Amino acid sequence: MSTAVVVEAPGEHRIVPHSPRQPEPGEALVRVHATGICGSDREVYHGNRPEGYVRYPVTPGHEWSGTVVAVGAGVPPSLLDRKVVGEGFRNCQVCDRCHTGATTLCTEGYEETGFTQPGAMAATLTLPARLLHALPDDADLTAAALLEPAACVAAAAIKAHALPGERVAVVGTGTLGMFAVQFLKAGSPAELLVVGTRGDRETLSRQFGATDFRTCDQELPDDIDVVIETAGSTTAARTAASLLRRGGRLVLTGIPAPGAAGLDPTDLVVRQLEVHTVFGAPPDAWAYTVRVFGAALLDPLPLITHELPLTAFADAIELVGSGDPKVGKVLLRP
Repeated sequence: MSTAVVVEAPGEHRIVPHSPRQPEPGEALVRVHATGICGSDREVYHGNRPEGYVRYPVTPGHEWSGTVVAVGAGVPPSLLDRKVVGEGFRNCQVCDRCHTGATTLCTEGYEETGFTQPGAMAATLTLPARLLHALPDDADLTAAALLEPAACVAAAAIKAHALPGERVAVVGTGTLGMFAVQFLKAGSPAELLVVGTRGDRETLSRQFGATDFRTCDQELPDDIDVVIETAGSTTAARTAASLLRRGGRLVLTGIPAPGAAGLDPTDLVVRQLEVHTVFGAPPDAWAYTVRVFGAALLDPLPLITHELPLTAFADAIELVGSGDPKVGKVLLRP
């Protein structure tokens, strides 16, 4: 029997029978292959996601891969049987921000798969076909389940605009950090430094292309051209800024806890640092991610440490929050 996860309210979930919702005009029905779990899914389950960014009851799951099994009217039939991933933000397509391609800034408000709309922790997912990105026929769907976090990092890489031969760095060694290393490596940097709190991430960082690895308590340079921060703490943000040369470029992707002291505005101004931020991934970042993945320049598989059945949702949530260094990316399989 097909099933789905439903989080009824913070701390309350059920495994329920699932029937596919047939696609309406403009929609596609996807058979889910795998769904990733990230910190925001834990926020949904534990009830500490920011107000307005979740609507209960909800089926979580915004990181996923699958195969199109049906399409509604007006959707190209060529999508049938294609391996796909999909954007999460349900943008309106008609506001000024959407027309510029900045769909994550849609002025009609926030709607996202797995948070306010049914997500992929189910046997199937029905969604607007315009959100789908088709993968190569030989794509590994298990690896592709991680392309959503990769797309968020791709948005950071695009904003960082690192040029070949520049000195670049990544602060943070989680999933996002390891994707940032791979995207920056693809741009042929002169040096690629990774800074983290866990020394056990050095081997993987170097496997993905880092030329140097240091922990925060070691001596760090202050003449880097470009830094992407992925750790989500104010300490990481300050460390990232301290690495930069005057006029350097900083991209922040992590969301620190509210109330903590952040970057020093005086320092930003005096050193003329260029600061960008990323929340989610617009279509160009998704398209870039799929191209890089298809060109075998992005390897998500080493980041996956656990694959569990959908019925083990509660165990998976606990694994993700365990702090165990042996736990990397956790996937649920319908």
